[in-house]
Amino acid sequence: MTFLNSLFSKKKPVIKAKCPITKENIEEGYGYMLTTPEVLSSKRYWDMVMTEPETLSYTVSHFKNEPSGTHMRTVIFEKYANINKPWMVSDSCINLFEVDKSLAKDRAKQWWKSEGNFTPETVSSLDENTFNQFKEYAIYEAGRNRLPRS
Repeated sequence: MTFLNSLFSKKKPVIKAKCPITKENIEEGYGYMLTTPEVLSSKRYWDMVMTEPETLSYTVSHFKNEPSGTHMRTVIFEKYANINKPWMVSDSCINLFEVDKSLAKDRAKQWWKSEGNFTPETVSSLDENTFNQFKEYAIYEAGRNRLPRS
């Protein structure tokens, strides 16, 4: 009977997490959960994003005053700014963000414990002025110091 029960019983779904930044799998019980405003307000994050191999050409174009590069950097910013769910990030990239790491770790633990159903309250939202400051940085300044001097 237990054999039949095991065959027909619903299996508990396996909860998985993958860091959206590094694409690495996050083992159960690990990781940090950030809100989109916490991600958007990191200059180090934007410097990294705007100088990745996939975006570097847009950054080079932008700093050569080519409108197409600036346009694509705007599209990239808006893509990330419109993410409506929390970010589960890996240990290897948490230092990109100036956040309360213990709070972010606790959120991740709650997420694991709730089998992926926990969503933090929107406790950290950016006021319009702060949002615009980070938007301006991401679009117009991010990555400048990482480019070779010509």
